[in-house]
Amino acid sequence: MSRTFLYCRVSTAGQFTSNQVQEVKAAGFDVQSSRVVEETISGSIAANERPGFQKLMDRMESGDVLIVTKLDRLGRNAMDVRQTVEHLATTRIRVHCLALGGVDLTSAAGKMTMQVLGAVAEFERDLLIERTQQGLTRAKAEGKKLGRPEATDTTASVQRLKAKDMTQAQAAAELGIGIATVKRHWNKA
Repeated sequence: MSRTFLYCRVSTAGQFTSNQVQEVKAAGFDVQSSRVVEETISGSIAANERPGFQKLMDRMESGDVLIVTKLDRLGRNAMDVRQTVEHLATTRIRVHCLALGGVDLTSAAGKMTMQVLGAVAEFERDLLIERTQQGLTRAKAEGKKLGRPEATDTTASVQRLKAKDMTQAQAAAELGIGIATVKRHWNKA
C-alpha cells in the first residue's frame, strides 16, 4: 500500500513551513504528521545534500508518493530538480506538485511539463544575465563609476585620529567602527 509523504522547505529561519502544510490539506491530501518532513535550508543546496531530504529518502519506499507545494521546494536549479525527480522515479516513488495541478512529475506528462518549465527558466535566466550585462556596459559608457562609493569621510576621520597618536583600537572605539575598517583606512593618504 502506498504511503504519502510531504516535503516542506523554507530558505530562512524567518519563514515558516506551516503554509505549505495547510496548502496540502486544503488540496484534499491527508498526510500523517509523522510523514511530513520540514526543513529550513537554501534551495541552492542540492536536494541530496539536505539533511531533511536525506531523512525523507531513507524512509520512503517503492510505491510511495511525495508531495511538494511548488517545484522550487525541491531546488532552485532545474538540473537538480530534474535529477531528484529522476532518482525518485527510478525508486518507483511518484512526485506530485500542487502548483502544477497535482501532476505526477514521474509520469510522461509530468516529465514533459518539467522539461518545458526548465527550458523557460533557463531562457529567463539567460535574458536576465544579458540585460544585466547590457546595463553595466551602458553605465560604463556613460562614465558612471560602478561599485561601492569610496569612504572618504571614514579615511579622513581615521587619519585625523592617527595624527593625534591614537592606536587603531582607540580610533575604532572613538569612531564606533570595526578595527578591520580602521586598518583599511590607516595608511591611506
